[in-house]
Amino acid sequence: MREGASIGANCVLGKDVYVDSDVVIGDNCKLENGVSVFQPAVLEDGVFLGPGVILTNDRVPRAVNPDGSAKRSGNWAPAGAVIRYGAALGAGSIVLPGVTVERWALVGAGAVVVSDVPAHGLVVGNPGRLIGYVCACGSRLDGPGRPEDMRCSACSREQSA
Repeated sequence: MREGASIGANCVLGKDVYVDSDVVIGDNCKLENGVSVFQPAVLEDGVFLGPGVILTNDRVPRAVNPDGSAKRSGNWAPAGAVIRYGAALGAGSIVLPGVTVERWALVGAGAVVVSDVPAHGLVVGNPGRLIGYVCACGSRLDGPGRPEDMRCSACSREQSA
């Protein structure tokens, strides 16, 4: 855990979790073993990051400048991921800089998230692609339309974004 990081109440951090400076983590979050969260990421309340999840922050990663000099902090502008309330990222998934994963979304194990994920969105693959929607309980929603128009057959909950 680096200086300036903020971690809310009732959070669980597994073994070998790296939280960079100026990262903000809300209440009731769970970061499994081997997670790396780079600045300036923001995790809202109730976020789950499975084992080995990485939230990256460099849109143009390079060790050196074109003239061969070593890159320093002033040579790039970090862009953090934002993970909204209740979202869950499966083991080994990677979120690229500047991406937002909205409320209650579910990212499948090993996915590489390259663009924003809508509320309740279910994303899998590399690059990550939206294949459906999930309920706040985690069950897949069936039926046509938007997730807010669907009802979960597992828990009978109506969705709200």
